[in-house]
Amino acid sequence: MGGEDKAGLIESQPIARVVGGRAEVRESGWGREEAVIRLDSSMFGPEALFGLEEFSHLEVVFFFDQVDSREIDRGARPLPGGPDGPLIGIFAQRSRRRPNRLGVSRCRITSVQGLDVHVTGLDAVAGTPVLDLKPYVREFGPHGEIRQPEWASVLMRGYY
Repeated sequence: MGGEDKAGLIESQPIARVVGGRAEVRESGWGREEAVIRLDSSMFGPEALFGLEEFSHLEVVFFFDQVDSREIDRGARPLPGGPDGPLIGIFAQRSRRRPNRLGVSRCRITSVQGLDVHVTGLDAVAGTPVLDLKPYVREFGPHGEIRQPEWASVLMRGYY
């Protein structure tokens, strides 16, 4: 478990799974989705979640297990909806076809019960392996002005 092997690869294992919520990936309406993040009972007891209910939001690191390794993007591609648009590199987008297939999502905590964290707005489907949970702490958020290209705002309309 954990650590780094001689080839420089990082080992990791799921700490939880997404239960309920969406069964398939769609590109809109995630803000209404309700799901449960269920800790692995062979690794954790309920005490691992003590205090989490005091936070409003959670950052979830998960593995895009439904993305085939042959679908991974390593370069750039046009924006969705138009092959004539600008090319956008994989590290300038939030695509699930990332080289390490890692996703990061912020969602609202609705309750914590035993090994279950009930959330709204998690953009991961049922069965998704969860690698880490972190309470969202305001001081870890961005400082100063935030900027992004207009195309990013257009793409995200309706996502949440």
